Formats: sequence, structure tokens, C-alpha cells
Amino acid sequence: MNVPFLDLAAQYDEVADQIRLGLDAVFARTAFVGGAEVAEFEREYADYLGVEHCVGVGNGTDALELALRALGVGPGGEVILPANTFIATAEAVSAVGATPVLVDVDEEHLLIDPDAVAAAVTERTRAIVPVHLFGQTAPMGRLVAIATAAGVPVVEDAAQSQGARKNGHPAGSLGTVAATSFYPGKNLGAAGDGGAVMTDDAELAQRVRVLSAHGSPSKYVHEVVGRNSRLDTVQAVVLLAKLARLEKWNELRRGAADRYAELLADVPGVRVPRSAAGNEDVWHLYVVRVADRDRVLAELGAAGIGAGIHYPTPVHLTGAYAHLGLGPGSFPVAERAATEILSLPMYPHLSAEQQERVADALRRAVRGR
Repeated sequence: MNVPFLDLAAQYDEVADQIRLGLDAVFARTAFVGGAEVAEFEREYADYLGVEHCVGVGNGTDALELALRALGVGPGGEVILPANTFIATAEAVSAVGATPVLVDVDEEHLLIDPDAVAAAVTERTRAIVPVHLFGQTAPMGRLVAIATAAGVPVVEDAAQSQGARKNGHPAGSLGTVAATSFYPGKNLGAAGDGGAVMTDDAELAQRVRVLSAHGSPSKYVHEVVGRNSRLDTVQAVVLLAKLARLEKWNELRRGAADRYAELLADVPGVRVPRSAAGNEDVWHLYVVRVADRDRVLAELGAAGIGAGIHYPTPVHLTGAYAHLGLGPGSFPVAERAATEILSLPMYPHLSAEQQERVADALRRAVRGR
């Protein structure tokens, strides 16, 4: 029995009828851009997070960039972010003309290290961007305190944490502003690209909305140089259907994570993830750590197990950021983890039988047989 890394077809089957009805209505009205469903989704997602404003945009990278631009971050400024993240976090900083200042992560959860953040703050720091990686929530209490002392905003990269909570408070509601992605594989995924910016600040939300619409608060009135980055109505229909099931699907992910922990508890050489104190993780990814990772990954693939690596190269060691001059050894925790991390299949409809198959294959692979 092969086990895919992700099964979007099973998820779609659960919402197919509702999506078809919604799409029929959109196509009947031909309201493909700025339709009523976009405003409805923005309102419902804001309510879900307990924030005042949600602005739908074209994708998660745009969401980060627009949030930074709306805050006035630009050339000459520095933005602190973790070395262990998808490159889009750094790309958004570069896109506004600021300098990414990378820091290491903690050993246990591979999330941004607040001590490293505090040490990296300078008079040029304009924002701190914690990443809620793998469906966890970053240590926001300390990070907000550091940012407040420095007089800079916190921009949450919440692309992997839809529904996660810290001490009962949703990721995406814990900083000055947050950005998320609705890429299809996310916990709340569209049928294509999509993203959103969330905040309690009405003026900041309006700046994001204007910047995402060619700098235009109303038709043919262009106050600033903006761009075109809109969440389209078709994606809003899909997201509305899935948002209604997000809590249930996240509970299924938590159950799957608990089952993996039980199945792998007695497997020497496999380090399973654990939730930080106060966290209600949503397990966007289930990331274990093993020695000889590349061989183990190849053996899992040969056994029909769809595993992956998130992410194989820390940002500072990519060609895109070689100009920062941060070679091997700059961030030892992130660099070591990049050689050990292995993402196992994880999705709401993952069955116990499939997980047993994954655990058995992993057990054989780490033992070398």
C-alpha cells in the first residue's frame, strides 16, 4: 500500500458539493474579481482568528510583502527572521528593499530563538518576523516584548499555522499584523494561489488593501504606486467551504500526530516532534529527525511512502542569499537540522492503517533493512 505525502482529493471530496454550488453562483453572476464571496470570506476568517480585519491577496508571499510595505519597511531597514524557513519569508523582505537579518532557531522546536532575536536588534531594525513553522506557534510572548522594547512591529508569518493557538489565542492574531498563505497544501488551502493579511489596525488594513489594488482606494484614483494582488472569487468559494471544516480537520491532524508519536516511540534513532508549552499545534507538517536522512528518505520512497524535506537548505546557504556573506557555521542549529529533518505523510484523512505502514517503513529504513 503506497501512502502519499498529501491527499487533497480526499479533502476535496468532502467539500465538492458545496464548492460546486458556490461556483455555479459565481459563474452565473460572472463576478470573478471582488465578488461578494471574497468579502464574506474575509469577514469569516477575521472572526475565526478574532481580529478586526482580513484583506485577501494573491498569495502568501505577497501578503508578507504588502504587510511590510504598509508598515513603511523599506530600503535601509533591517528585518529579523529565522534562518529555518521557506525562502518566501526572506524574499518578501528583499522585495521591499530591506535587508533580511537571519537568526538561529531553538533546538527542540526549530522555531526562531528569542535570545538570538534580542541580540540581532539594532537601530536599523524595522520589524521582527517570527515564522509559525510546521503548524506550531512561535514564542510570541518574548518576541512581542523584544519588539515593544525596540519600538518595532511584529509581522507573523502564519502560512503554516491556520488554527494553531498559543495559550488559547490564535496564531495570526498575536502580533501587529500577520500574513498567511492559502496554497493548496496548507491546512486551509485554496484551489490555486491565495493569501491574506490580518490585523486589528484599521489604517494598516486599509493601506494593505490600497497597495494590493494598484494603489487605488477607488476606481482610477491612484494615491501611491501599488500592485495587483487580489484574492479571486473562485478561491474565496473554496476557502469558505474549507474554513467551515478547518477545526475538525485540525483535530484529525492532532489525532494523527498522537498516533505517530505512539507508533514511533520505541524506534531508536527517530526523534519525534513535541508541542511547546501553551501550544495547540495543527501539524501542517509532521517532522521527525533521523541520522543519514537522505538514505532514509530514499528507502521510504522505494517503499511507496511519500515523505519530504522542509527545508533542505537554510536561507543563508541558498544561492539567492549568498550575498549576505553568511557561510556554513553561521547558524548551527538550523544547519544541523537541515540534514536530519524528514516530513512524514500528514493530512486530515490519513488513516491509522496508512500510519502503521509509514511507521513500519521508517523503522526498517532507520535500521538499514
